[in-house]
Amino acid sequence: MTGSGSTSTAERRLRARFDGALHLPGDAGYDRLRRSAFTPVDPRPALVAEASGVQDVQAAVVAARDAGLPLAVQATGHGTHAPCDGGLLLRTSRMDRGFLDPRRRVARVGPGARWGQVITAAQPFGLAPLSGSHADVGVTGYTLGGGLSWLSRAFGFAADSVLRAQVVTADGRLVTATPDSHPDLHWALRGGGGNFGVVTSLEFRLHPVARVVAGTACFPAERAGEIVTRYRDLLAGLPDELSTALVLTSMPDDPQLPAPVRGRRVLQLKAMYAGDAGQARRLLRPLWRTAGPALTEEFRTMPYAEASLGGTAPAQVELLKELPDEAIAAIMRVAGPDDGPAVEIRHWGGIMGRPGPGAGPAGHRATRLSVIADTASPALADALRPHTSGGAFLNFLHDPTRTAEAYTEADHRRLTTVKRRYDPFNAFGVTHNIPPASPASPAAAIA
Repeated sequence: MTGSGSTSTAERRLRARFDGALHLPGDAGYDRLRRSAFTPVDPRPALVAEASGVQDVQAAVVAARDAGLPLAVQATGHGTHAPCDGGLLLRTSRMDRGFLDPRRRVARVGPGARWGQVITAAQPFGLAPLSGSHADVGVTGYTLGGGLSWLSRAFGFAADSVLRAQVVTADGRLVTATPDSHPDLHWALRGGGGNFGVVTSLEFRLHPVARVVAGTACFPAERAGEIVTRYRDLLAGLPDELSTALVLTSMPDDPQLPAPVRGRRVLQLKAMYAGDAGQARRLLRPLWRTAGPALTEEFRTMPYAEASLGGTAPAQVELLKELPDEAIAAIMRVAGPDDGPAVEIRHWGGIMGRPGPGAGPAGHRATRLSVIADTASPALADALRPHTSGGAFLNFLHDPTRTAEAYTEADHRRLTTVKRRYDPFNAFGVTHNIPPASPASPAAAIA
């Protein structure tokens, strides 16, 4: 149990050796810094510490440990789903500097860096990272949680591109995790989230993608069932370089939108192809034959830095091995009405499902499709249950009690063993927690 004495102890120690800013409840900036981008979480930490460098991170980890305070780490807050009430919230947003080596096709960033910074730096060299749907998402949290990119079918999860990481461990030490140094930690970080330490530097591959064909097309929602069925039948023949999704959604009644879709329920096709425009159209032509003329169509060749397809807010996510007719019918029942939720069907597979040797625990690699709804629907979950993998994807998971579902049984078992070695007392448990394999004693701490 923690209290004001523990907070005072941590604050006193940090003020003596912390270069960044400290914020207590009532201080200017405290409310802004404590908040998560996930609005249902309203954390009330006893102390917010803004790290300015690695030594600050080490000092905060040790201070929280010695004072017996819960510790949470947050950069942008997009992946924060567990509140750090009464604890020490370590903010790493200021540690956002990075370095790019175009010859080696490698980027290295601090924990506060966002994808927009990397995309902009890589573009002049014809390179692209495996970034997410939005440029303001933090690189490190997204990558540690797996990282599903519009380029992931061609190059794997973002976690699969991680080469090395500098990590402050639970005892305050700075270690470097690579395939040759702390290889178990390197494996665990590639999908295991923030369970094993504070990553203060992340190095990852960039990929030779200068330009893509990307955009959207909207079709009448009345034909959604047969379009989704045709889409399902086409997926097996699509190359890894093409990523697609179908979204049943209601367009706002916005004068800036094209008149054919304004205020209307539509089925939207999103696609990104790392190739030429002619081939992209040939690959998608069979879908057009079923769908008929699009209400709107906005596909063009563009720099990867300009390709922004966005994503559906993941209030509910189901991972599927198949999409039979009865599953399509269930989706139509829920998402077909004009007042239905937005529901996205996204194609996975590709290189994500064919990892190389030593791949990390990111994702359920047998996943073929995901169904994502922006409003939870028990009816949809029940209807899809016979066709799901029963798993979850860490980046999309709001419920920390379901963390184990983000992994195969073998990977989760191995993760708990790595956790026992690097964080035997679960100092980094205020997250999607993977507990240590068994209760540890002081002698079990890493040497």
